[in-house]
Amino acid sequence: MDKIDKIEPDEISVRELVSKFKLGIRYIKSKWVILLWFCLFGILTGIIYSLIESPTYKAISTFVLQESSHNGGLNLGQYASVASLAGIELGGGSEKGLFQGDNILELYKSRLMIEKTLLSPVEINGKRQLLIDRYIQSKGLLDTWKKSDNIKNINFTGDPKKFSRVQDSLIREITKYINKHILSVTKPDKKLSIINVEIKFKDEIFAQLFNQTLVQTVNNFYVQTQTRKTFQNVRVLQHQADSVRNILNSSIGRVAASTDANPNPNPTIHALMVPYQKKQIDVQANTAIYAEVVKNLEVSKISLRQETPLIQLIDEPIIPLEYDKVGKIMGALIGLISGFFLGLIYLLFSRFYTFVKQT
Repeated sequence: MDKIDKIEPDEISVRELVSKFKLGIRYIKSKWVILLWFCLFGILTGIIYSLIESPTYKAISTFVLQESSHNGGLNLGQYASVASLAGIELGGGSEKGLFQGDNILELYKSRLMIEKTLLSPVEINGKRQLLIDRYIQSKGLLDTWKKSDNIKNINFTGDPKKFSRVQDSLIREITKYINKHILSVTKPDKKLSIINVEIKFKDEIFAQLFNQTLVQTVNNFYVQTQTRKTFQNVRVLQHQADSVRNILNSSIGRVAASTDANPNPNPTIHALMVPYQKKQIDVQANTAIYAEVVKNLEVSKISLRQETPLIQLIDEPIIPLEYDKVGKIMGALIGLISGFFLGLIYLLFSRFYTFVKQT
């Protein structure tokens, strides 16, 4: 008997639940007109939304990144000792540790690169304009800032290092939004070095120009960083080569002047030959030094060329851009589903409210 008493309440509660569910279904069927009106309203709303909603344009750039091998396959050890005497480092000059693997993807999403792109001037309809000004204009942010932050006017021209706290704050917020909602950087295949940079925005011109400018900004920064040390070596060696060449030319000139001053020296008087011989030794020494510096310069130039990563642009955004837009059929379908569920919620809450009121 005890077991039966324990089971009966559970059986009754399940029956009540099933009974209430059936009653709810009957109630919803009895109110099918209201549910139909909700569905029709949802369909109409979905169609209107599809008509007034602006399309989202997609600007996509695709490029191949190929990094060269360390030292470019050259054996620079034979020149290292000579170059080190001049304080120059040959080989291994690229910043390999900075952008290994997929780190370039994060470089595209960095605050520095996005800010540099936003502050870049572009030409739109024959007028020079900063990309950030175009973004603010497209989003209507100035009106929002006037109401919420009492910012009547804002200017982003000039040195970014001298920007005010308000300017820095606004740029930071815009950068975060672009990074989260507008910019997408991916590698379709992890085995390949193909990179896609995609910008989704409702302003077609901004999407195209921001994509192109960002790709150029990041890729230039990447190449310069990868070859910075070797490029500095080339500059130092070129300066030294020019200096030694000037000294050599001066030494050759002094030898010629010494010969002209004493064209037919008396061979029995050896003291007359000393000035000429000293100048000749200077020429020979400077010639040897110049040859070594030029050799190191050429090796460093080869190393620079081989350490420079190859970035080949495959596709770039061209107007008219592809775009995403909710069609009438899709809008009507979404509206129908949304209206149906809203109608169900309304009927259930209405039934519950009536039940509570009666009790």
